[in-house]
Amino acid sequence: MYSRGEALTGLRERQKADRHRRILAAAVTRFQRDGYHSVRIEDLAEDAEVSVGTVYNYYGTKGDLLMATVALEVEEVLAAGEAILLAPPAEPQEALLGLIWQYYDHSLEYLSKEMWRAAMALSIEEPHTPNGRRYADLDGRLADQVARLVARLQSRGRVAPDLDHRAMGELIFNTLNAMFIEFVKDDGMTLDTLKARVAAQIRPLARLMEAPA
Repeated sequence: MYSRGEALTGLRERQKADRHRRILAAAVTRFQRDGYHSVRIEDLAEDAEVSVGTVYNYYGTKGDLLMATVALEVEEVLAAGEAILLAPPAEPQEALLGLIWQYYDHSLEYLSKEMWRAAMALSIEEPHTPNGRRYADLDGRLADQVARLVARLQSRGRVAPDLDHRAMGELIFNTLNAMFIEFVKDDGMTLDTLKARVAAQIRPLARLMEAPA
């Protein structure tokens, strides 16, 4: 049996989690609809049905909310990527593109291109702040996942045994990340165009990686 104090603590935690969820959901909706720069904290408080002070209790700045949205996006992408690592396609090209498409297909789930540009600018302008470090950490985890995919293919004899999987993973991530930046800079570029350009760069890399027959 729970004591009254434990029950109250559990209730408070559930209420806190619910407020957190509502604030983040309001941010995702408003940022996508109205644009990150035009949205006010007051707008988010109204949509989430909390006070302005409550929003600031959870997120010190609007940038904190934006970075929380980025983290939400990337955490889901990483989770989906782990499923690919468990059973990757045998061919390096198919495995790499499968992981990259997983990243790209989910990239606009919670963020618009304008939101991505704002998040990238924030990470560049304030690299030593918690938000700047958080963005860099998320990038690092994505690069690590690519490197682990290369290592997995290597362990199956599909990638040359003397290849530095860590360096190759970082090279591949830097390629897909640079092209993603070009994608979010250009409001007219479609996801299909992005994929075609990245595939043209990944294919020769994948051939170079393959283990000798």
